[in-house]
Amino acid sequence: MRFVSRLLLAFFALTLTMAPSHAQKRGGVLTLPHLDTPPSPSIQEEATVSVVIPFMALFNNLVIFDQHEPQNRMDTIRPELATGWTWSNEGKTLTFPLRQGVKFHDGKPFTSADVKCTWDMVSGLAPGKIRKSPRQAWFGNLKEITVNGDFEVSFHLNRPQPSFLSLLAAGWSPVYPCHVSSATMRTKPVGTGPFKFVEYRLNESIRLERNPDYWKPGLPYLDGIEYRIVPNRATRMLGFIAGKFDMSYPTDITVPLMKDIRAQAPQAQCTMRRSNVSTNLIVNRDVPPFDNPEIRRALALGMDRQAFVDILSEGEGKVAGTMLPPPEGVWGVPPDVLKTFLGYDPDVAKRREQARAIMKGLGYGPQNRLKAKIFTRDVNSFRDPAIILSDQLKEIWFDAEVDAVDTPVYYSRVFKKDYSIGLNQTGSSLDDPDQHFYENYACGSLRNYTNYCNPALEKKFDLQSVETDIEKRRAIVWDIERILAEDVARPIIYQGIAAACWQPYVKNITIMVNSIYNGWRWDDVWMDK
Repeated sequence: MRFVSRLLLAFFALTLTMAPSHAQKRGGVLTLPHLDTPPSPSIQEEATVSVVIPFMALFNNLVIFDQHEPQNRMDTIRPELATGWTWSNEGKTLTFPLRQGVKFHDGKPFTSADVKCTWDMVSGLAPGKIRKSPRQAWFGNLKEITVNGDFEVSFHLNRPQPSFLSLLAAGWSPVYPCHVSSATMRTKPVGTGPFKFVEYRLNESIRLERNPDYWKPGLPYLDGIEYRIVPNRATRMLGFIAGKFDMSYPTDITVPLMKDIRAQAPQAQCTMRRSNVSTNLIVNRDVPPFDNPEIRRALALGMDRQAFVDILSEGEGKVAGTMLPPPEGVWGVPPDVLKTFLGYDPDVAKRREQARAIMKGLGYGPQNRLKAKIFTRDVNSFRDPAIILSDQLKEIWFDAEVDAVDTPVYYSRVFKKDYSIGLNQTGSSLDDPDQHFYENYACGSLRNYTNYCNPALEKKFDLQSVETDIEKRRAIVWDIERILAEDVARPIIYQGIAAACWQPYVKNITIMVNSIYNGWRWDDVWMDK
C-alpha cells in the first residue's frame, strides 16, 4: 500500500508541478479572473474559497503545507513563521519557536503576542474580537495559549490531537496582527506575506503588490497579482484562451471546458484534479415541513447521484461520502461499503419508490406536490447542479424552484439558517476527519448549516481524533459516515473534479490534489516573459 501511495504521489508531482527549467525572472503582474465578489478580504472571518485564493498571499501561517507537494499530508508540513515545533505533555502541548525580524506590512514587528491574539480570537477563548469565526469548531480542543517571551508560543490541548498541526497548516490559518482591528482586516488587511494589499473594488478587481520587506530573501518574484472579477464563466474562458489572463481561476474549468481549452489554446498548461469539494443538499431541520425526519429521508432517497456526475463532469466526478475517496483521499468510504448507506443504493428506481411511499404517507402526491425553493449561490458550480436537483425532485412530488443569490447574500443567509433546502458546496481544507466532522457536523458549529446535532456521534468524533492507528481510525470514520447518511445530516451528492490552466510562461505553479484552499502563497511563482 505504501508503495502504491509513493507511485501515486510521484505521478502527481510529475504531472502537476511545473518547476522552472532555468533562472527565475523578476517582475510582471500575474493576472487572473475571479468568479465573483468575495464577502471580504478577512480570511479568518469568511468561509468561501473566493476569499482564500486571492488573499492567502497577504499572510503567513505558523506552519504551512509544502507549496510544491501536490498532496497535503502531515509529512509535507513545513515551518513558516515558526522555525519548528515540538510536542510534549503526552501530546497535549505543542510549542513553536518563532522567526525573528519579521514585520507586518505596516512595519510593526511580528511577535508571539500576535499568535496568541489570533487563536484566542479564532477559537473563541477571547469572544467578540471578530464578527464571526467559521472555523471555531476546529479549535474546540484548545484549552489555552501561552507565550514565553516574544518568540515562543505554546498551544495547550485538553486531550491529544495529532491533527492539530494540520489545522494550523491550512490556508485558513493565517496569523493576524494584534494591533489591527477586525474591521480594518475586512477592508484593508495587513499581513506578513509576500504581497501587500492595494485595493479591492467591488464587482471589479482585487490588486496586490510585491512586499519589498518580505522575510524570505529575494522573494517574491512577481511585482504583483491582479484578479479581475468576471461573473460569466464563458467570458472568463474566452479571456484566458485569448491571452488576456495569465491563468484561469484555479477551480473553474469543468471536464467539457477542458476539451475546449485543449482545442483552442493547445499551448496552455492544465491539470484536472479532485477538488475535495462536495456538492451536497442542506436541509434546515428547524423549518416545517423539513423538520420532519421522514421528509428528509425522502429527499435522500430521491436523488440520482450518478446522473449529476454524468451530466456535470462527463462521468469524471465520484459518488462519495463526506471524505474524499481514494486514491487522492486517505479516509474516503470505498464504493462497495458506500452503496449500503441510505440513499446510495445504485437502484435509483427502487429508492424513488420508497421516497414516494414516504411522501404519500405524509399526504403528498401527483395532485398535491410539496412546494419549496432550492436556495443556492449564483455561480455555475452551484447553480447548475441546483437545476438538476430541481428536476429530479419532481420524481418524488416536489415542485422546487431554484433561488440563486449573490455570494455575500448566500453566506449571510446560510450562516443565519435563513433557508429551507439548499444546494451547497462544501470544501475541505484538509483531507482529515477532524477538520471535516467538527466544522460541518458538530453541535453549534457556525458551518454546521443544517443545525444537525448528535451528541452521541460527537463522542465518536473525539474517538477517531485521538486514534493513532490509521486502520482503526479509518474504521471509526466509516462508521461516522454511515450514521451521517442515515441521519440525513447533509446528504453528499458527489465529489467534484476541476481543472486549472495557465499560460506556458507562468512558472513554478503546483496545484493541490486534495484541497483547493492551501496552495496560493505564490511567493516563488514567476513569469518567463
